[in-house]
Amino acid sequence: MSLTFATPVPDAEERPIVFLTPDELAPWLEHQHEATQRWVRGSGFKAAAGKVLVIPGASGSPACALVGRGDPASGRERFVFAAARAALPAGTWRLDPIEDPAARDEAALGWLLAGYRFDRYRKSEDGPAAELVAPDGCDARRLEAIAAGEALTRDLVNTPASDMGPAELQAACEALAAEFGAGVSVTEGDALAEGFPLIHTVGRAAAAAPRLIEITHGQSGPRVTLVGKGVCFDTGGLDIKPAASMLLMKKDMGGAATVLGLARMILSLALPVRLRVLIPAVENAISGTAFRPGDILTSRKGLTVEINNTDAEGRLVLADALALAAEDPPDLLVSMATLTGAARVAVGPDLAPFYTDDDAAASALAAAAAEVRDPVWRLPFHTPYETMIEPGIADLDNAPRGGFAGSIVAALFLRRFAGPGRYMHFDIYGWQPAAAPARAKGGVGQGARALLQALPALVPLDRES
Repeated sequence: MSLTFATPVPDAEERPIVFLTPDELAPWLEHQHEATQRWVRGSGFKAAAGKVLVIPGASGSPACALVGRGDPASGRERFVFAAARAALPAGTWRLDPIEDPAARDEAALGWLLAGYRFDRYRKSEDGPAAELVAPDGCDARRLEAIAAGEALTRDLVNTPASDMGPAELQAACEALAAEFGAGVSVTEGDALAEGFPLIHTVGRAAAAAPRLIEITHGQSGPRVTLVGKGVCFDTGGLDIKPAASMLLMKKDMGGAATVLGLARMILSLALPVRLRVLIPAVENAISGTAFRPGDILTSRKGLTVEINNTDAEGRLVLADALALAAEDPPDLLVSMATLTGAARVAVGPDLAPFYTDDDAAASALAAAAAEVRDPVWRLPFHTPYETMIEPGIADLDNAPRGGFAGSIVAALFLRRFAGPGRYMHFDIYGWQPAAAPARAKGGVGQGARALLQALPALVPLDRES
């Protein structure tokens, strides 16, 4: 299905959609023909969230449709308008004006996101579909760019490791770079072992060679660097995961997929930034060359790391990439990773916890997340917990014993490599466990729309250099 709006055709029939709350239903009905009033009342339609009612015209063909908004104040539902896409008959539809710009944009974006299908392995059998003309007042180009970026993220996460290893992730980066005229470089082999020893060590046991992928674009504007964890499959290494815990490990590159989706949004919208994307792409596998519990590794930054669990590998590959990013300090440094189960215990699958020492940046991000319905939640860089990642035998411990504050201590580990500038870290899930409006079950982006919306508050987009 399409991730774009329908092109308006002069004099073509565009059936209206009325998106309304239960309180708005009765006043709307008062101004309708008696036949319409009887139809709506007889149907039992109450404008509950996501409910759709098609109203026939005199000829029996659809004349308009009602979509229930429910009670927006409840905060229990988002993207409820997206339910209309599958429920409406084929044809071109137009959404009646919505006064609230945020509600209008949410409805329009939800419609686009509801068109996503992952059909690489099983083709969709969808028939003729309903199409929506871009609602009046919305920035259609921006919403289409967001939907395309989100679709890229979902496709990458949904693709199994058999077809999305480090080489295929590199190919996806190269395709994105080629589309927008960006530069791309790859470090692997001896150069990776020498310059990025943690990335090399984590990935060296796999059949697919580890690598660091870098995308660059833009000659002026603030520097924005995005770092995404690209663990294409995670067995846990020698500290092997149980079988049930491996079932979703194709999504362990969800951080890389999400920063690539965000990069696509930024590039599509031609935002005036100097964009840099760094993706350490590895598979955490088991063979005779696998790294071991008890090993002490030296990072790119020179800090030594004691390995107390080979299944805490994501922070290792991110550490080297963050160290590289900090060598040319950006105005904004963001890391994204499907990093810890502790984050899921803390906030569940729907919230993306983030960390920053910058209160102004945190406030801007929280406000932007609420605007675009991309929920995030700030967790603390709680400095007193630094002692938990200091084992004594080495500078750092990759997996402190005890099990407390797992997401926080992982974030503190990363902060050691990120440098002194404005840094934000996201510990995302990257997976929608059950289908919801505009979000099919499977891979999903988290935090990218919030960051895109907050970007003007996080970096000065009108700055030339």
